Amino acid sequence: MTLDDLRVFVAVCAAGNLSAVARDLSCSQSAVSQHVKRLERETGLVLLERRPRGVLPTRAGRILHEAATDGIAGIDAALRHLDDLRRGVGGTVRIATGATTVRHFMAAGVAAFRARHPEAALQFETAGSSRRCLETVRAHTADLAWVTIGPPLEGVEQRASCELPWMLAVHADDPLAARETIALGDLGGIRHIELPAHSTSRVHLETHLERHGVRLASTTSVADWDTALLLAELGLGHAILPALPGWGGGRGEVRLIPIPDLPPLTAGWAARRWDALSPLALEFADTVLEHLRR
Repeated sequence: MTLDDLRVFVAVCAAGNLSAVARDLSCSQSAVSQHVKRLERETGLVLLERRPRGVLPTRAGRILHEAATDGIAGIDAALRHLDDLRRGVGGTVRIATGATTVRHFMAAGVAAFRARHPEAALQFETAGSSRRCLETVRAHTADLAWVTIGPPLEGVEQRASCELPWMLAVHADDPLAARETIALGDLGGIRHIELPAHSTSRVHLETHLERHGVRLASTTSVADWDTALLLAELGLGHAILPALPGWGGGRGEVRLIPIPDLPPLTAGWAARRWDALSPLALEFADTVLEHLRR
């Protein structure tokens, strides 16, 4: 049983597919299968159940997967720390974020952290959605991820940190711009600028609107909140967005009007295991929250 065997096994459990892992590792499916078979010979147990559309870990496989995942995370963290010592640097913090996260949530915290730790390395990886951010954490390619808090994901711990009320972004000349608040019934007639399909924020929004019988008509879609706000400012539609730090009540030709009947969106940090994070990563997370709450 080698570390490579365990790494491949963890990857297969996450992907649920041998050929997908083979593509990621640039090797043959047979080579991936040999790693798994070696583990099965040494444990004397079947670890994967073959199905028509992939594989699933058996009960024994789930036990090994959980232990191997935690162990590999610890080994990877130790190797990074040893590499930092070898290179004489203060350490590295790897952060997965959405497209606009650093600007809205982290700017002041990043500056304060950098002032305290000029020798530390910060690695930011932009992922297109909270789900992808969580996957980078689970795959050991990021220490922390700032995400919209959603359903639990195996192998990742999420911590709610702030609540973001929903707002309707409209052009200043729009008839709705003079409202102090927007009722859910008013949303049925808007020209909606929709968020990315299957994003956590969009699922949250549509779930609550459907409970009240509200369906949105959309002719425009965007990849991030800032683009939606810009299009609303240009008068190209209406955007339903969380109230992000720094937006205030609007800017230029756009107005942001509260929608009090929508439950707020919750955002926060995610990590594989909080008790396994380096002191530097924990300090970074705390510093961002400290300045965000100000």
